[in-house]
Amino acid sequence: MATAARERRLPPALPLATLIGRELRAGGSERPALRYGHAGFAKRGEDYFLVKPDCLRVPGDPASAFSVFAVFDGHNGVSAAVYSKEHLLEHVMSALPPDIGRDDWLQALPRALVAGFVKADIDFQRKGEVSGTTATLVVIDGFTVTVASVGDSRCILDTQGGELQLLTVDHRLEENAEERERVTASGGEVGRLNLFGGQEVGPLRCWPGGLCLSRSIGDMDVGEFIVPIPHVKQVKLSNTGGRLIIASDGIWDALSNEAAAQACRGLPAELAAKLVVKQALKTSGLKDDTTCVVVDIIPSDHLTSPQLSPKKNQNKLKSLFRRKSHSSVGKLGGKSASIGSVEELFEEGSAMLEERLGRNLSLKAASPPFRCAICQVDQEPFEDLMTDNGGGYCSSPYAPWGAPYLCLDCRKKKDAMEGKRSSRSTACR
Repeated sequence: MATAARERRLPPALPLATLIGRELRAGGSERPALRYGHAGFAKRGEDYFLVKPDCLRVPGDPASAFSVFAVFDGHNGVSAAVYSKEHLLEHVMSALPPDIGRDDWLQALPRALVAGFVKADIDFQRKGEVSGTTATLVVIDGFTVTVASVGDSRCILDTQGGELQLLTVDHRLEENAEERERVTASGGEVGRLNLFGGQEVGPLRCWPGGLCLSRSIGDMDVGEFIVPIPHVKQVKLSNTGGRLIIASDGIWDALSNEAAAQACRGLPAELAAKLVVKQALKTSGLKDDTTCVVVDIIPSDHLTSPQLSPKKNQNKLKSLFRRKSHSSVGKLGGKSASIGSVEELFEEGSAMLEERLGRNLSLKAASPPFRCAICQVDQEPFEDLMTDNGGGYCSSPYAPWGAPYLCLDCRKKKDAMEGKRSSRSTACR
C-alpha cells in the first residue's frame, strides 16, 4: 500500500512545547483575535456549516479558549450533514483526556479527531439512513490551527505575504491515486459509470454504491472501504496571523485556491466570504451548493492601538490581507521565510486506524486500560476483550494487537474498513 500520505512530523529539535515556549519568551503570548464570516447559495440544500468561536478546554477559564469552524457537504439527503454538525465536535472532545494542559491537549488533538470522526460515522450508521457527508473541521487555539477532513471540502491558509497552503487533501477517486489503490486493496472496485454499449462516462467512482469520494461520514449503503478516517494537519502560524478559507466543492470546482484567495484579499472576513461565493457563481453558475467560511486570525497588536485613529486602525487591519502586486508574488514562498511563515507540527493521512490511534500515547493522563479508544465506553476487565483467531472473535484477557483497546463493535468496524470482514454481519460463532 502506498505510504506517501503517512505521517510527516516536525523534527525532534522543535517539539510543540518548544515552539509555544519560544512564543512566550518573545513576548508573543497574547492570543490573537478572530474575525469570521460565512456565505452560501443553495441548489440542493445539502451544505451545512458550524461556527463556535467561544469553546473552552476548562469550563470557566477564558485562558483555555479555542474556536471551531466546519463545513459539511451532504449527499443523498441532509441527515449525515445535520448529524455531523450537531455531534461531531462532541465526539472529538470526548476522546481528549481530561485535566491536561494546553501543550498536551494540542498534541492529543489529532488522535482525538480520528476517534471522533469514526465515532460519528458508527453512531450515524446505526440510524439506518443512507445519507453521507464530507466534513472539514478546523480547531483554532491561539496561533495553532488543526484541520481534519474527509471528502472534498477544502481549507486553505493565506498568510500576510501571500503564501498559500492547502491544509486538507481531496479524497476524490478521480484525482487521488493512493485512495484508488486503498479502495481496490480493501475489496472495492473503481470505475466510471458504464452506459449501454460499454461507453464509460463521468468521474471515477467506487462500486458498489457509485460514490466519487473515498472517505466520508455515513454512506452505509456503499462499501466499508469508504472510510471516515480524516486527514489531519496541524500548523502554527507566525505572529502575523493569517486567513483561512473553508468551503464546499461548489466553490473549489469553480475556483482554484489562488483565485479564491485573490478574490477576497483586502476585505473583512464577512464580506470576503460573500465575494468568494459571488466569484464562484460568476465563474461556473449555480451547479452545486456553495458554502464558504472565512476566518481571520489577527494579532492583538493589529486590532487595537492607542496611537491609531479608528480609520487608520481599520486600514492597518485591511493591510494584513491586502491584494498582492505582481512584484510581490513569490517573495515569501519558502517555509523558512521570517514573515508569514508557517511551522508544520503534524500531518497524517493514513487510513489505517491502528496507526492513527496508536500515536501520542505517552501523555501523562492516559486513558483507563479498558476504555475503547473510539466510543470511550469503559468496560470491566475481561469483558468483551476480543482478539481474532482467524475465523471469529473469542475472549482474551488482553489486546494482543498492541494498539489502544477497541470494544467489539469498534474492532469489527476497523476490520471492515480494512476489507477483513463486514461490520454489518455477525462475526461471533
